[in-house]
Amino acid sequence: MKILSNREKSRITEFETKNGVNTTPFFMPDATRGFIKFLGNNDILNSGIRQMVVNTYHLILNPGVEIVKDGGGINKFMNWKYPLLSDSGGYQVFSLIHKNSKMGSITDDGAVFRSPVSGAKHNLTPERAIQIQFDLGVDMMVCLDDPPPNHYTKKQISGAVDRTISWAKRCKDEYERQLKKRGLSLDSSERPLLFGVIQGGKHLDLRQKCAKGLAEIGFDGYGFGARHIDEDGEFMEEVLEKTASFIPDDSIKFALGIGNPSDIVRCVKMGWDLFDCVIPTREGRHGRLFFFDDEIKDQDILSVDPSKFYFTENITLEKNKKDFSKISDNCDCELCKNHTKAYLNHLFRAKDPNGARLAAIHNLHFYAKLMERIRQSIDK
Repeated sequence: MKILSNREKSRITEFETKNGVNTTPFFMPDATRGFIKFLGNNDILNSGIRQMVVNTYHLILNPGVEIVKDGGGINKFMNWKYPLLSDSGGYQVFSLIHKNSKMGSITDDGAVFRSPVSGAKHNLTPERAIQIQFDLGVDMMVCLDDPPPNHYTKKQISGAVDRTISWAKRCKDEYERQLKKRGLSLDSSERPLLFGVIQGGKHLDLRQKCAKGLAEIGFDGYGFGARHIDEDGEFMEEVLEKTASFIPDDSIKFALGIGNPSDIVRCVKMGWDLFDCVIPTREGRHGRLFFFDDEIKDQDILSVDPSKFYFTENITLEKNKKDFSKISDNCDCELCKNHTKAYLNHLFRAKDPNGARLAAIHNLHFYAKLMERIRQSIDK
């Protein structure tokens, strides 16, 4: 990884993966099961997005890792020629078990869980998580970690930190075995990058302990693990800022699951490089659109109030039924170039999937422009 430019803690970096050069900060929408609902590849590319996230847990359940492997790997299976990052699936598995203990169990060895779809039993260990991600053939992969709910006691979270570090070591060992098995070296541009995940809840000492333990093992990048909001729904600003400072500056800093535009800007200013979330596409499918505030149109995005540089609008509201104005005069996405608020409102009321498609395209375009504006602000 090379640091190309910086502005205080904010930075532009560049790193190469087998499917292309990546310039940070960037945002990745979640193509959870190898697709984004209602969107084709050209829809995504035309929005300005080049990197996406797929989820190991969901691909295990459907269509199954063997099918993806037999199809030539996830990029070929999706016909996506750009970088993909795979989440280990740990967050989904553990959430499933934490919500209902009948769905599985967590031990020091790994997690055993039942598919909520078929009821079939699956065993996910650190080693298996790495093997699956190699079979998927992604550009970037994430270690299996233990993400405890934030309301757990400090003792419980401390146990999760110890398990996360232990599993990270097992992941790294399996990663090196897989590289050797597949004829790759640590110097190879074809090897996937590997991320460790920092746990610790709201406890700074545990976050620091976890970051130190992972750094001693050594990874290409490090992620912020578990929820980034506390049990009261408050953004954990100090914890995120301190955790970023615990990560070596020559490593990629991945703010997993962070996708609120305000939170992205806040985190960039702390030094975080990568972001992913379902927000733009999920909200679009429900008729909520993102817009930049006209008052900050030409302003430095990092210098304005993070809570006020954008707003959202629900296009399904009654007031839009007879509004024949453009969606936005300041957006050149497929939706805004071709359709009115009244027409999009009509598509949603008629339950036509093209409404959800166009809204999701618009939101991805907004996010791509947001990251572009952030990079421009850093490079001033």
